[in-house]
Amino acid sequence: MAFKQNISGRKSNYMCKGSIHGAKSASNGRELNTEFNLFLRIAESEKALLEQYHDILTKDAGPFIEAFYTYLLAFPITANVLHHYQKNGGELPRLAETQSAHFQKLLSGCTDEQSAAQLFHIGQIHLRHKIEPVWIMASYQLYLDHLRRIIDTAPDIPTDKRYALESILVKLLFRDMGLMLEGYWHSAMSMAQIEQSRAETLQAQVSNLLANLPQVLWSVDVKNNQLIYISPGARNICSQDIGLPIPCMGWTHPDDRELVNLKWEEALLGHKVEVESRVQAPGEQTRWLRRVFHPFLDEAGEVIRIDGLMDDTTESKESIERLHFLATTDNLTTLPNRALFLDRFNQAIALAKREQNRQVALVLLDLDHFKEINDTLGHPAGDEVLRQVAQRLAGILRESDTLARLGGDEFAILLPDAQEGKAAAETVAKNILDCFVEPFWFLKNELYLGAGIGISIYPDHGNDVDVLMSRADVAMYGAKHRNVGFLFYDPQTDPHTQERLQLSSDLRHALERNEFILHYQPQVDISNGRIIGVEALIRWYHPEHGTIFPDQFIPFSENTGLINPITEWVLRTAIRQCKTWQTEGIELRIAVNVTARSFQDPLLVEKLEALLCEDGTSLTPDRIEIEITENILMEDIEHGAKTIGRLRDLGISVSIDDFGTGYSSLAYLKKLPIHSIKIDKSFVLNMTEDNNDEVIVRSTIELAHNLGYVVVAEGVENKDSLDLLEILGCDHAQGYHISHPLPADELVSWINDVGLLPVS
Repeated sequence: MAFKQNISGRKSNYMCKGSIHGAKSASNGRELNTEFNLFLRIAESEKALLEQYHDILTKDAGPFIEAFYTYLLAFPITANVLHHYQKNGGELPRLAETQSAHFQKLLSGCTDEQSAAQLFHIGQIHLRHKIEPVWIMASYQLYLDHLRRIIDTAPDIPTDKRYALESILVKLLFRDMGLMLEGYWHSAMSMAQIEQSRAETLQAQVSNLLANLPQVLWSVDVKNNQLIYISPGARNICSQDIGLPIPCMGWTHPDDRELVNLKWEEALLGHKVEVESRVQAPGEQTRWLRRVFHPFLDEAGEVIRIDGLMDDTTESKESIERLHFLATTDNLTTLPNRALFLDRFNQAIALAKREQNRQVALVLLDLDHFKEINDTLGHPAGDEVLRQVAQRLAGILRESDTLARLGGDEFAILLPDAQEGKAAAETVAKNILDCFVEPFWFLKNELYLGAGIGISIYPDHGNDVDVLMSRADVAMYGAKHRNVGFLFYDPQTDPHTQERLQLSSDLRHALERNEFILHYQPQVDISNGRIIGVEALIRWYHPEHGTIFPDQFIPFSENTGLINPITEWVLRTAIRQCKTWQTEGIELRIAVNVTARSFQDPLLVEKLEALLCEDGTSLTPDRIEIEITENILMEDIEHGAKTIGRLRDLGISVSIDDFGTGYSSLAYLKKLPIHSIKIDKSFVLNMTEDNNDEVIVRSTIELAHNLGYVVVAEGVENKDSLDLLEILGCDHAQGYHISHPLPADELVSWINDVGLLPVS
């Protein structure tokens, strides 16, 4: 019965000369056909008898096929198959026609090789579509019952012919069913062999994988205390399976065995656990192993097996230790860094809070004249001096004290258990100053340094690290300003705290009170003296304190979140002023400084685009230039590159301000679409007197020009500097020699006075 083939939508060729489904099916059909025809003894005379009564036997084929499907629909399993067939677009009438064709072919008596191959193939289709053999045999039973009734009751079939006719029909039904089942079982065996081959291949792959893995997998039968499995990689960790049921337990460090055994007991209670311990094989170095115990429970909830993982964590352990060292140690001096120092400071205060009459002293120091060494002899000299300073300071402290380098030339000392904090700190401060009496040496250079020292005491000057650090910092800068060796924090001489709080409060109202104003400092083309642009510089006209410069309030604005609205005000005011000048026939480009937080504003470009078209008038983007420092760019170079690219696409150029004081390099900046760089004034101010500064300026100009950048020099305060910049090929200049920053109206007057003539 071609039951599943019909459902799959395939058309079977039931003519005696049907097609052969592939060479393999043909071969199987040929061999099986010979065997079936031989053992069933299907004779030509029997086929002739079948042909004689063919019409009688097929007379009621239609009602039979209908009854056949009624029978199939009565069983849920086969009914589901038929419903699935209909759901996928199949039609039962069409299926009945195909079944009727199979019925006709069966009664044709065709027993050639092609029919055998076709039946073999149908059996394979049945397996593929999960048609069970029992359904096939039941279908043939229906065929046989139907045909027997016809033979027994048809008046046109003589009684003496009925047995022979039934015999040939039984043979043909057995042949049909047998060949179909042969195809089914042959396909099933092939699939089983394929799956077995896949399983063997997978097993080999798993074995190779486990042998190659550095981790060890193992399993222990805890009821019988027997090792069930251990992966081949075990030999890479332990050369012997000693100390079972826990592998390598025999070589576990004696100090760690109790911990490992405790974890094993937890696993026996049904808990998954993990433990690290040291292992030392005879004659080998100590290594670290991580063991994972994973219990397996039976249906009663009892642990019957523990599966485990074991791997060598020595390298990761050492890496963590190295990372911890790097994260907490200053790599130049090998002293604790700021992070470790603050951690110990917090611990010392926490301990002091639990004990009465205990003080903690903080000593901060900053080196005097260190910058001169760096600038004159270079950073290698500065690094060597810092190492020598660290060495001397370490020699005057107790083991319980902590000496740290906080960064640059700033050091900190923690006295964690001072009974008399002030006296102890004063002694240490004097000893520190004594460290600077003798000179330091770099190569053959004799170098003298000093130090400014500030001291704060817990709990006298504060109850937490931040406050004590801040107040020691205030004392330290007080000592440097007054040129005394050291100072303790004194709230009476700390003018900053209350003033800063009040200034921060006033800053919140400065925008709404219109207390900000922009001044504009001209930039000129050195080659011809023409004014090519201005830099917008904000000023705060405080009602009580007068003019406040940006370095005194911009840091507050960044800390309080006011920097973005202030930046937006500066941009809006500068763009409006540029539009005003444009209507007056003054064509100038305005450069605006942007802080780190404003530059990181994801809406900066959109805000600029909107401001350019604000008030119903538009300004071409090339009239605006954004200035950022190197350090702002290097804080998040990926974000910076994207923002610069978007500004360039808008038409706004970007300039790197204070170039030479940050961490970037021209080699890196060449990858970014930057318009210009501004050489920091610290190099320009003394370049006519300091050959090093002149070399730096000259090199920067040459490299920048080679990369296609415009070079602006700021801090030009005399004619000699301007003349030298012209010789060096600098493009533009800005500084007091040209003009101080001016309000907008005064700038226009200045422009009218100067005109387009070269500045002299």
